[in-house]
Amino acid sequence: MKSKPEIDNFAPPSLTIMVAAYNEEDIIREKINNTIQLNYPAELLQLIFITDGSSDGTADIIKQYDRIELLHENVRSGKMAAIKRAIPFIKGDITVFTDANTFLNQTALLELVKHYQNPKVGAVAGEKRILVEESADASSAGEGFYWKYESKLKQWDYELYSNVGAAGELFSIRTALYEPVESDTIIDDHMIAMRIAEKGYIIAYEPAAYAMETASANVSEELKRKIRIAAGGIQSILRLKKSANPFHNPVFTFQYISHRVLRWTITPFLLIFVFLLNGFLAFGDYGVFYKVLFIAQILFYLLSLIGLYFENRNLRIKILFIPYYFCVMNYAVLAGIIRFYKKNQSAAWEKSIRKTGI
Repeated sequence: MKSKPEIDNFAPPSLTIMVAAYNEEDIIREKINNTIQLNYPAELLQLIFITDGSSDGTADIIKQYDRIELLHENVRSGKMAAIKRAIPFIKGDITVFTDANTFLNQTALLELVKHYQNPKVGAVAGEKRILVEESADASSAGEGFYWKYESKLKQWDYELYSNVGAAGELFSIRTALYEPVESDTIIDDHMIAMRIAEKGYIIAYEPAAYAMETASANVSEELKRKIRIAAGGIQSILRLKKSANPFHNPVFTFQYISHRVLRWTITPFLLIFVFLLNGFLAFGDYGVFYKVLFIAQILFYLLSLIGLYFENRNLRIKILFIPYYFCVMNYAVLAGIIRFYKKNQSAAWEKSIRKTGI
């Protein structure tokens, strides 16, 4: 296990926080206040907000804050194009990317930058946390469980060697290592971090630096987001050829293929294949084990259907939402593959409706 770097006796580097916001007037003031109150030396902190294409009052609100450098164009070309436009304005040694609808814990920046004491670290990913109420519906309970699971995988990845990507809610990079990615990139955060990893640097993970946000408003909104990510996953696989090359870095390739490539390509198909194969073995003369396993699979998918039934009737039984959410997410992968190959996925981010009240 990697030893945890300490903050003590470490001269903090200069930082640039970059926030790309699109029509976020309802929440942007809270985001600004959260950002300004972060525990980091003000003289080392640059704040850049980009509002390209916003047609509401987001840019006007940001203009009221002298500490923030506002970049705004009326044309909306997608998040990656906006980030590219902002790169020449960056002054910090480290650039921190965070979404407009997420809120960071007060020591998040200090926790992120301590990893840069290791010269092999080129990027650091923070943790995403979903606020789940006791009366959570399927979108809240399922999304909350998913991100706890995903966070554990990231922790294990880093303990082995490196993370394989980063979430846009909170991640950072050494500014000098930034490499422009294609403007039509769908999941820009993942691609920015992976291009740095392909140069031989480590993507560290720091759970003590976290971004909080509410869950998607409902399963339909979460499904829309996941389909977009799945389409972007296929796009990234076709472009990250060095990451998939075991002769470049066999450990990193193993992590990348097992954690990302398989999830975004064959996992849903394997679930169908395993169910059919298990059924064949269960009804054949192959022993009781396969019969028990097949019954367990049937029960799991029945629980998923019951979860769907309860979700449609606004009933709250969390344990049933996990199998339902699992099935919805694997359906999203199938839909994302189809959407990508039909070229129906725009690089422009589709704003998801989320629950209120952080």
